[in-house]
Amino acid sequence: MTRPVFELEFIAGPEHIDELGHVNNAIWVQWIQTIAVAHWHAVCDPAHHDAFFWVVVRHEIDYLRAAYKGDRLVGRTWVGDAPKGARFDRHVEFTGPDGKVCVRARTSWAIIDRASNRPIRVPAEVIAPFVQ
Repeated sequence: MTRPVFELEFIAGPEHIDELGHVNNAIWVQWIQTIAVAHWHAVCDPAHHDAFFWVVVRHEIDYLRAAYKGDRLVGRTWVGDAPKGARFDRHVEFTGPDGKVCVRARTSWAIIDRASNRPIRVPAEVIAPFVQ
C-alpha cells in the first residue's frame, strides 16, 4: 500500500518566535496537531468524522534546524504502517524555505468512539482513504 502525502503551508509569524529568535518547540507540536487534524478532515468519510475522534498518546520529535520569523514552511504528513489496536502512527515533516527538513515527528494517535467515549480497534474502513 502507498501512503498518500497531505501538505499544508505554515508561515512563522512573530507570535511563533521564542527568546532565541526561532520557532518555539511548543509551536511545532501545535502545528503537528494542526496538520494531522486538517488531513483527517480532508480525507475521512463524514460519517467517520461524526463517529470517531483521535487523541495523541505519544510524540517523538526531532528538531533538526531552526525556522525564523517570516519563513514559509511546508508541512507534510502521512500515516504509518498497520494500526495496533486503537493506535495508529502518523508521520510529519516540516521543510524550510531551502527545502531542508526542520522538524520530523512520529505521533501515535488513538481512535475514540464518540458514542461510548472509549478507545476502539481502528476500523479498516477508517484507514482505507489514507492508504491507497
